[in-house]
Amino acid sequence: MGKHRSESRHLSLGVAGLAVVLALWCSGDTAGTPAAPTAGATTHVSDAPGLEARIPDAQGSESRVPDDAAAPTARAAAPGDAASPASGAREPSASPVPSHSPRSSGPATSPPAGAPVSPPSRLVVERIGLDQDLMQLGLRPDHTLEVPPEGPGSPAGWYRGSPAPGRPGPAVVLGHVNATGGGPGVFADLHALTPGDEVRVQRADGTQALFRVTHAERYAKDAFPTMRVYGNTADPQLRLITCDGYDPTTGSFDENLVVYATLVDT
Repeated sequence: MGKHRSESRHLSLGVAGLAVVLALWCSGDTAGTPAAPTAGATTHVSDAPGLEARIPDAQGSESRVPDDAAAPTARAAAPGDAASPASGAREPSASPVPSHSPRSSGPATSPPAGAPVSPPSRLVVERIGLDQDLMQLGLRPDHTLEVPPEGPGSPAGWYRGSPAPGRPGPAVVLGHVNATGGGPGVFADLHALTPGDEVRVQRADGTQALFRVTHAERYAKDAFPTMRVYGNTADPQLRLITCDGYDPTTGSFDENLVVYATLVDT
């Protein structure tokens, strides 16, 4: 089987005038002898080396939750942390998730500008059996983005520098596919989402935002469309991000998988 080795990628993000570095990776088994994913598997969120771009000030910047909002934050990944591919994982397909949009049930109305914002606390995606707490991701002292823990059962994380789900702009949620010690990560089945699937984001105050998947795209790590993924949008949107494109000959991952969703109810 092909060997799965660590890979670091870096992507500079600017949200509301703040440039940050997205530093997530697809890493190998700590034992050094992991099995290669089999067909259909995705991998966890990956950085793209040398891929840097700035994003202009985000629309609806008032929607972001302050750094001291009451919600759990991620720990910075410790040096040497690594995740192993799921023992029953499938090698990713080369074909992208269908990119056509579903029938619209009409635009949803986001909370008015300046309305109180409650941070997201839970992510529910019935299509793939996902119902799990969300953590908040901030910045480390070196301005790289914190990443969710890689242990079994670890949640996905919402980057609190992006709009809160349900506010104008793209809310960014990142998740691993593999967990340390083997087994799937929180976004192991993200590749199975198709247009029309619903994504519910529950908030700490008991409210929720309902999104509907419009399409998904796979992007080569050296041609990541930063503005398309993280750029301003007038309406509330959601980005679920992991990585894909496992290459058994190199043991690395060459693509990012981005699922796009639009708010339909709140």
